[in-house]
Amino acid sequence: MTVAILGSGHNALVAACYLARAGHEVEVLERDTVLGGAVSTVERFPGHKVDRGSSAHIMIRHTGIIEELALERFGLRYIDCDPWGFAPAPPGTHLPPIVFHRDVDRTCASIADACGVRDADAYRRFVQVWGPRTARVMRSFSGSPAPGRLVRSFWGMDANGGPSALSREMMQSGDALLDSYFDDERLKAALAWWGAQSGPPMSEPGSAPMVGFAALMHTLPPGRAVGGSGALTTALLARLASDGGTVSAGDAVVSVGSAGKGWQVRTESGRNLYADTVISGTHILTTLNLLEAGGFDAARLADWRRRIRVGPGIGMVVRAATSALPQYPGAPATESANGLQLLVTDRRQLRQAHGAALAGELPPRPVVLAMSFSALDPSIAPADEHQLSLWAQWHPYKLADDSSWADHAEREGDRIIAEVDTHAPGFADTILHRHVQTPADLEREMGLLGGNVMHVEMSIDQMFMWRPLPELSGQRVPGAPGLYLTGASTHPGGGVSGASGRTAAHLVDRDLRRRRLPLLRRG
Repeated sequence: MTVAILGSGHNALVAACYLARAGHEVEVLERDTVLGGAVSTVERFPGHKVDRGSSAHIMIRHTGIIEELALERFGLRYIDCDPWGFAPAPPGTHLPPIVFHRDVDRTCASIADACGVRDADAYRRFVQVWGPRTARVMRSFSGSPAPGRLVRSFWGMDANGGPSALSREMMQSGDALLDSYFDDERLKAALAWWGAQSGPPMSEPGSAPMVGFAALMHTLPPGRAVGGSGALTTALLARLASDGGTVSAGDAVVSVGSAGKGWQVRTESGRNLYADTVISGTHILTTLNLLEAGGFDAARLADWRRRIRVGPGIGMVVRAATSALPQYPGAPATESANGLQLLVTDRRQLRQAHGAALAGELPPRPVVLAMSFSALDPSIAPADEHQLSLWAQWHPYKLADDSSWADHAEREGDRIIAEVDTHAPGFADTILHRHVQTPADLEREMGLLGGNVMHVEMSIDQMFMWRPLPELSGQRVPGAPGLYLTGASTHPGGGVSGASGRTAAHLVDRDLRRRRLPLLRRG
């Protein structure tokens, strides 16, 4: 039976690979000429392979998908980011940096030097408690968010204070979790900034597990795909082709409508494709628009649109080619350059930036995460040059004064670079080329509506069995049998995990086999 998959994001390609491997006829349809969505790499500057979206891959390394699809056979190779995190000293001080190694002992030694023995001991307890808890969270991410399955995923989790105490700890804010363990504000700020990479501020209820993910990095740290983030897409495409799947690029789908027992998919070029099953890996709001163009109930779609919260936008990026790596005082490049450089020393900076975004304002001071993966993988930059991605939160998609992002892009890029320069003096002078991606650019180039790289807000009310809405959380669309959902709009949300694609593929394969069984019996 034919399966049409809309979009070529990594979840869509994961679904395609599992289904093609199971013997289904699969075609991926992509509007862009660059495949992979936010997991893609292009040449922005001469000789530089620059990521369009994601840079470090974390969750997919914990799902087993890479091994199940044997993606190493198709050229995928990861280099561990170790140290995986680096927090420089506050500018103007002579304090040691905080270095998060994969090894817990080395991490605790760094924390003891920078923050004191008490916080080092507290960090060890944090890893011991939250490592197993976060492993259970990852287990819950690896399948459907049905209540029974979620209970099984978390069954057996430590509950020394009883279920009530455990549920309170899991539902508390990230800030509350940090305050309960640590004294040093710089350590708390670094871990809060790590947790905020999912989007919500660590002041939100239910954000504690996002901070807790730091503990899991001592089991398996973030990985950098050799050749750029898009190397994952390249391997998935090679795997798909080996099993007979096909891809059509540069021809946007314009409508998806019911046709008998299947679906009619129309494209911009005028192509009409009949498919027994459709999996949509596009943004959920884009999917709803395609359904409306295909004749689906407009009133029901309008209700769903109104209740799905995209949020004000998360951030923006500066991609830079440089003549050197950032030089942080008191730290060799071997400590700072391999992982995520958490350039925040006080949580007030995070709170001010998020509050400004809610008001439609630019942050008083950009909050920056720097990544210099050419230090790990020299293949992405020419000899004697380096490449950095400077991710900054929070930058609203819609500005309160109704001005265009085109009026702010370069100036905000200057401010982001200046923030790095504050922590690594002289960095600004090393820049050879730069490319600024504003929230508007993220939407235009990769279909990330509202500039939200997670599709819809990752707040607790839009996670698990509520993502993106309770009635859509099963990755099926009520009233549209044979249409399935995948991607960051669905459980477990944004980030590079592939879990949503695998779950969708298993649902489709099971349903198609059930449809085929009566035919075989009649035959």
